[in-house]
Amino acid sequence: MNAVSHTVRVSLGARSYDILIGRGLLQQSATLQRALAGQQVIVVSNVTVAPLYLEALQRALDGYAVQTHVLPDGEQHKTLEQLSGILDMALAANAARDVTFVALGGGVVGDMTGFAAACYMRGVAFIQIPTTLLAQVDSSVGGKTGVNHPRGKNLIGAFHQPAAVFIDTDTLQTLPEREYSAGMAEVIKYGAIMDREFFAWLEANIAALMARDAEPLAEAIARCCTLKAQIVAEDETEQGRRALLNFGHTFGHAVEACTGYATWLHGEAVAIGMRLAADMSDIETGERKRLSALLHAAGLPTTAGGLTCEQLLEAMGHDKKVLAGQIRLILLRALGAAFVSSDYDRSRLVSVLEQVNG
Repeated sequence: MNAVSHTVRVSLGARSYDILIGRGLLQQSATLQRALAGQQVIVVSNVTVAPLYLEALQRALDGYAVQTHVLPDGEQHKTLEQLSGILDMALAANAARDVTFVALGGGVVGDMTGFAAACYMRGVAFIQIPTTLLAQVDSSVGGKTGVNHPRGKNLIGAFHQPAAVFIDTDTLQTLPEREYSAGMAEVIKYGAIMDREFFAWLEANIAALMARDAEPLAEAIARCCTLKAQIVAEDETEQGRRALLNFGHTFGHAVEACTGYATWLHGEAVAIGMRLAADMSDIETGERKRLSALLHAAGLPTTAGGLTCEQLLEAMGHDKKVLAGQIRLILLRALGAAFVSSDYDRSRLVSVLEQVNG
């Protein structure tokens, strides 16, 4: 039986690739093996995901020379030190240029594996097998890789596109509720920034999505991947329109940095950031309420306690989107219509940040 229910193409010329979405993809040996560059494979996972899915992946890669590297779990471990461990392991395994790195896990695993593949021998192939909702709809697609620095999130990295992305929706059944809700933040983001009709669809289907019903879940993932693929094809290295995908992220990354990447999950911080970005936007009060209501329906926070405006401004100043010393924000003209702005009232930004604690 064909496990693929949706296929989304990321069109980047010679570096184009497919995102395959469906149930049971980890059992599809032939499908997975077609994406490999050679006989050597390095699978990177973490201590949470490996016990659940590593054995199934190894069975699917039977006949290949497979080495595994298991990382600790958590955003706080997305560091150069852990990256060095991946590279040390590849060198110890005498991995050649036709090795394929495979990321089996969430966004941290995907970002670090992709960055390791970008660095190893100046660039080798890698495949994304995201197992969290957040990674499936966002971080696994588009080639952004990297690690964090104490001064900011993802400040050290590279653009390195995967050879393929395999989204097995069955892996979401073992995802903890909090992690699943965090992923819904990125799903909601797509509707908020570029597809008003999708936003309304999410409002109508949020109960089924939170129940993890297979069909609407696969549909939501496919729609998010399609929207992201369109933007990546237009602006691969974020020189223009791709910056819209950072809606809520400038605020959210500051929340994460100010709390040492240990208090909030990435999606939770983005949800808080989207609420702040909406408050900075000149949109109708009813639209702000719709966004907040959908975030709450997905089990997401919209406030963060214990932070000060000064802390957040300092962290935002280290954001990658800062140009000429000016913090650029992704704001809304309306639900489904976002834009990048450096032209905003600084006093209004301070006022909004002062409301971060509710």
